[in-house]
Amino acid sequence: MTSAARPPLDARTRMTVTVAWVIVMNKPFYPIYVWYLVGNGVMASVATLVSVPFFLAIPLLARRSPLCARTALPLVGTVDTLFETKLFGQGSGTELFFAACMMLVALSFRPEEKWLQRGLAVFVFAAFAFSRNFVGLPFHAWAELDLKILFNLNAFAVASLMAFIALNSAGIGRDSEIR
Repeated sequence: MTSAARPPLDARTRMTVTVAWVIVMNKPFYPIYVWYLVGNGVMASVATLVSVPFFLAIPLLARRSPLCARTALPLVGTVDTLFETKLFGQGSGTELFFAACMMLVALSFRPEEKWLQRGLAVFVFAAFAFSRNFVGLPFHAWAELDLKILFNLNAFAVASLMAFIALNSAGIGRDSEIR
C-alpha cells in the first residue's frame, strides 16, 4: 500500500512553518544571551525552553491540518509570552512579543477564516491586558540595570522576528490561493 502524495502547503502555512522553525532554532540561545549580557537569572531563562516542544509541534501539525498549525503559532506564542512575562517581569520587554503574535494573527488567515482571526486577535489582546494588570511579581528578581539590558535584548529580538515575518510573508495576498 502506498501513501497518497500530499498537496504542497499553501503560502500562509509555509510562512507559519518557517516562523515556527526560526523560533525553535533560536530559543536555545536565549539563556546564553541572558548569561552573557546579564550574568544572572540564567536558570530563570532556561525555563523559557519549556515551550520548544509546542513550537516544534507546529511544523508537524501543518501537514495534517494547515489551519490548526496557523492557529497554533499565535496561540503558542501568546501563552509563551505570558509565561515569559511572569518569569522576567513587565520591565524586561517580553510583552513586546505580543506584537509579533498579533502580526501573525493578521497575516495567517484567509478571508473566509475571519471569525477565527478575530477571535485570536481578541485572545492576544486579552492576554496582553491580563499581563499588564494581573501577572504580578516576576519569578526572578532583577536589578534595574538587568531589566534595561533584558528590555534591549527583547526589543531587538521582537523587531528581528517581526522583520522576518514581514519578509517571509511578502507577496501573500488575499488572492494567493487563486494562483
